[in-house]
Amino acid sequence: MIDRADYFAAKLAFETDASDLYARQTAGDGVVVVDVRSGEAWAQGRVAGAVHMPYREIAERAPQEIPAGTEVVVYCWSPGCNAGAKGALEFAKLGYDVREMIGGYEYWVREGYPVEDHDGIHRRPIDPLTGVPRIRARS
Repeated sequence: MIDRADYFAAKLAFETDASDLYARQTAGDGVVVVDVRSGEAWAQGRVAGAVHMPYREIAERAPQEIPAGTEVVVYCWSPGCNAGAKGALEFAKLGYDVREMIGGYEYWVREGYPVEDHDGIHRRPIDPLTGVPRIRARS
């Protein structure tokens, strides 16, 4: 029988969410955020400061572009997309310390964190079902 504490500890070791990732970004801890979606999705918007590396290109590109030992967080479009898991698998095969951002880009946007597109960096309104606008700092 699997121990529940071990299960949830392992789950937290392999996943993160938008709130925790944003806290790490603002703390400047050096995590590299990788958008594994298509070029079309990337152009629509992305996590501010993310690197674009579609999951099919990770095996070839990551060793040249992201130093070994770097902690990586990958994301795809939403909870209904498994490209994040595919990207995390590719980074894991290469030996990177990798996590998948649960909720993907959809929840990053819904929670009001900075997004980047051809117009620059901005924030969209916080969805009250996923974020708490009255307490969320707007920097």
